[in-house]
Formats: sequence, C-alpha cells, structure tokens
Amino acid sequence: MPPKAKITKEMILNTILDITKETGFETVNARSIASKLQCSTRPIFTCYENMDELKTEFLDFAYEYYEQYVTNYKNSVSVSPYLILPLSYIEFAQKETNLFKLLFTKDMDLEMTEAKDFYKEINNEKKAKIFSDTLGIELDKAKIIFLDLFLYTHGIAVLAATKKLALDRDKAEKMVTNILTAFVRQEKPDWKLSN
Repeated sequence: MPPKAKITKEMILNTILDITKETGFETVNARSIASKLQCSTRPIFTCYENMDELKTEFLDFAYEYYEQYVTNYKNSVSVSPYLILPLSYIEFAQKETNLFKLLFTKDMDLEMTEAKDFYKEINNEKKAKIFSDTLGIELDKAKIIFLDLFLYTHGIAVLAATKKLALDRDKAEKMVTNILTAFVRQEKPDWKLSN
C-alpha cells in the first residue's frame, strides 16, 4: 500500500483560503480543514501548535494573496497608476468578498482614534511616500490626500462587499477619478489625471 500524502503547511493554508473564499473564515475550523484535505485533524496539529497560530499565519498568507491580486490587477488593466490601489481594492471587495471582509473589515489591525493613526501601519507610510513622489506633492500634503482617498475607497468597497452597491469598473473608475481630482486640485489647481 502506498504511503499517504504528507499534509504540508502550504496545503493547509491553501485549503483555508479555499474555504474562506467559498463560505467565509467563520466556517474554518480543524474539522472543515481536515474534511477538505480528506485527512484527520492530526496533520493540522502536527504543522501548527493550535488554531491561533494557524490563524495568525493564515492572515499573513491571505494578505500576500491580496498583494498578488493588486499586482495582477496592475498588469491586466490600463489605468492611471494613481487608480491602481483604489480600483483593485474595490474589485477585490466585489470578487473576493469573504477574503475582503476578513482582511479589511473583521480582522483589520488598524485602530484609528485619529486620522494620523492610519500611518502607524508601515505599509501605509510607504504607499503614501510613493503616492507623494508620483504626484509631486510634499509628503505631508500627499499623506492627507492618500488617507482621504483610502477612506472614500474603503466606503465604496464595504458597500460593494455587502452588496449594497453594484459598480462596474467604469463607474468605479469615474467615482475615484472625480474624488482624487478634487483632492489633488486643492494643492495643484491645474492637475489632470494621466495614464
């Protein structure tokens, strides 16, 4: 009799990704993972000490999946670089609803008592710096615009993920373009969005 296939961390994480995409992260547990992998729960706890450790690793894995989604979006559409992050975020909310809810509504680490708290997350500071350099606006002002754009985009994305708002890409692009133009023109009155 051939030996059983070894269950790896990657197999477990991909299984959790599939379950989350299909039915939501709240349905993930040792039994649902084992059932999908067609094994007992033992291999899961051979790879992970407990479900908390597994959840922590999965959140990183899911965020990497989102980052790859943004990269794929960037490589597949022809839009201004200013619009890549907001439009991919909205599309992710519409197409990967359960993952979006997990990463950006339920498990979002961001705790904003004040607007400036947005930049406690290192990636946001880095993204704002790139945004600043691309716009040619000093960093402090660009950070305000970047945060405002995120808040606007997050609102649209949450409405899309909860099926309260249906948007095609053209409508989303028009909305984001209009608000971004309004924000930037406060600093650069002649600014026009370019591809």
